[in-house]
Amino acid sequence: MFPLKDDLPVHRTPLVTWAVLAANVLAWLWQVLVTHFPESAFSVQAGGAIPYEILSFQDVQVPALVPPPLTIFTSMFLHGGWGHIFSNMLFLWIFGNNVEDALGRGRFLLFYLASGVAAAAAQIFASAAAGDVLTPMVGASGAIAGVLAAYMVFFPKARILTLVPIFFIIRLFYIPARVFIGLWFALQLLMALGGVGGTGGGVAFFAHVGGFVAGFVLVKMMGPHRGYRRPAGW
Repeated sequence: MFPLKDDLPVHRTPLVTWAVLAANVLAWLWQVLVTHFPESAFSVQAGGAIPYEILSFQDVQVPALVPPPLTIFTSMFLHGGWGHIFSNMLFLWIFGNNVEDALGRGRFLLFYLASGVAAAAAQIFASAAAGDVLTPMVGASGAIAGVLAAYMVFFPKARILTLVPIFFIIRLFYIPARVFIGLWFALQLLMALGGVGGTGGGVAFFAHVGGFVAGFVLVKMMGPHRGYRRPAGW
């Protein structure tokens, strides 16, 4: 399933969502430019969250341009390929604006970063348990997983226009958010538990699970900001 858009309006311009999206895109364009310079602060090796570095507070590369544990934050804005950043930014574009609308701009930014940190922690410990301590983790997926959890809590009945391939036929369906996001999370959990840990197939599934669980707990604690009014009909 591939989401295309939702049918939920927003009250305010999602400035933080746009800023985070722009930061990710700019970081990716920089990554493309510095592909041949692995010592760059925005390369995957230098800016990614490497379990060994986070757990030992020692850098694999010396000198380090981004010392641990700050790489947990830089890793949220780096990606491993065009498909990786496109899918992440599409999910952020569709779901981030409404969550920002409900939480408020400042609280949304803190929520996003906290979900990303929790996601990185989950993946780091899973990778360490699997003996995979040198593979860098990058991507906004963990933080965006927290956004998905918040969206499901706030807007379970919102409809997501979804592209669904059925054998060789591609169909479009409106799927309730709680169904779409629930299926997405179930798949991430299945893939995480079905693997040995680490980054199975290059995907940090434990980060997705950790970010989602953290986002769910955080948004239940935070609730919408004062004065927030749900869109008419929701």
